[in-house]
Amino acid sequence: MLTYVLTATALSMALATISFWLPTTTPDWQKLSPYECGFDPDGSARQPYSLRFFLISILFLLFDLEIALLLPSPWAAQLVPPTLSLLWASVILIILTIGLMFEWTKGALEWAE
Repeated sequence: MLTYVLTATALSMALATISFWLPTTTPDWQKLSPYECGFDPDGSARQPYSLRFFLISILFLLFDLEIALLLPSPWAAQLVPPTLSLLWASVILIILTIGLMFEWTKGALEWAE
C-alpha cells in the first residue's frame, strides 16, 4: 500500500516538474486572433457576457438541483420515522427560499431596468 502511494506521489511530482520545465509557447498575433474559416473576423472574439443572464442561469441550476433533491421525498415519507427526511427536505426548501428572496430584493431577477 505504501509503495503505491509513494509511486503515485513520485509520478505526479515528476509529471508536474516536466510540465513546468518544458518550453512554453509564446503567443503571437496569429494565435491570439480568432479564426473564422479563413475570412477576416466580423467582430471581436471576446464579447462581454451578460451578468444578468449568468445570475438567472445559476438560479435555474440551483432550483433544478432542488427539484432533483426533493423528488425522492414521497418515498422518504413512507419510512418508519419520516420526520428526519422531511426535516431535511424542509431545511433545503427554507434555505433556497431565503436565497430566492435575497435575489429578488437585490433586483437580480429583473431583466429590464
